[in-house]
Amino acid sequence: MSSSLDPQSLHTVHLVPLTAFNSDGSLNSQLQAEHTARMYEAGTRCFLPAAGTSEFHSLSADEIVEIVRVTCEASGNDAVIFAPVGLQVGHAVDVARRSLEVGASGIMFMPFSHPYMSDVGALDYYRAVMDAAPCPTLVYKKSPLPSNAMLLELAKHPNIVGVKYAWNQMHEFRTTVTADSENIEWLCGSAERFAPYYMLAGSNGYTTGAGNVCPRLTLAMHAAFAAGEYDEGMNYQQQLLPIEDYRAREGDSFNISMLKHSMLSLDQDFGPPRPPQRQLTDSERSEIDALIRPILAAEEELASELSQAGLAGD
Repeated sequence: MSSSLDPQSLHTVHLVPLTAFNSDGSLNSQLQAEHTARMYEAGTRCFLPAAGTSEFHSLSADEIVEIVRVTCEASGNDAVIFAPVGLQVGHAVDVARRSLEVGASGIMFMPFSHPYMSDVGALDYYRAVMDAAPCPTLVYKKSPLPSNAMLLELAKHPNIVGVKYAWNQMHEFRTTVTADSENIEWLCGSAERFAPYYMLAGSNGYTTGAGNVCPRLTLAMHAAFAAGEYDEGMNYQQQLLPIEDYRAREGDSFNISMLKHSMLSLDQDFGPPRPPQRQLTDSERSEIDALIRPILAAEEELASELSQAGLAGD
């Protein structure tokens, strides 16, 4: 693992912040900064801006770097921020270098969108980008490729600090974690629905999209599981599952649009997701409004409890 990153900084919830758009479709950097500051105040310390739930594939290189910049400036000095990289090698190198210049802690390789892939080609890609932009690096696995065997080989690279594992084959995950002799971090990339089972199998952290709406609930869930308080952790998961189950509908196609609409209940208009993301019907908006109401009430209650205990933001 890279000596420039404390592995403990990854033992937490990794927020993929929604990307805020103005009514004309341009980035709303002010709202993005305000949202980041709220997430940091709530206790979030690890950010993956402009990644999957942030609409990575619909953002330009300039927009990705701008979102990373805003996240770095709006969060605290102890925040860990990984910039997403992917697509062509030149694009990835450009985004990586510029993101590091504006304060990113490292980079995260997004899943490949290329056809005709192989482990050999993937390894060449990873090495080309890491050679050009050496820094702490995460790899995002969301399909059989990169293979577990290749990830174990890649773990020997000095830049690699962890794998965001979202290929939900739990026996394969556990076997791979057990086989890792490099002691990198193996992280759940499938959010709250799968996080408890990944944590039992060796993950110390997980990603979240729901945390945009209810950061304290998901941080409390992580803390409970990390402390071995499994009943408490599952109770928090039960509160969060309505969000995750809705996002997972029809092949996860509600992943972004559901969350963006939910933000309206917090008086924050992030704009609709960019095409080709799903746009919501009036009926779906009403469903989400009803679904999110008790979750926001639970988040508010937890915020009040933490404030009274003097733990807000810890």
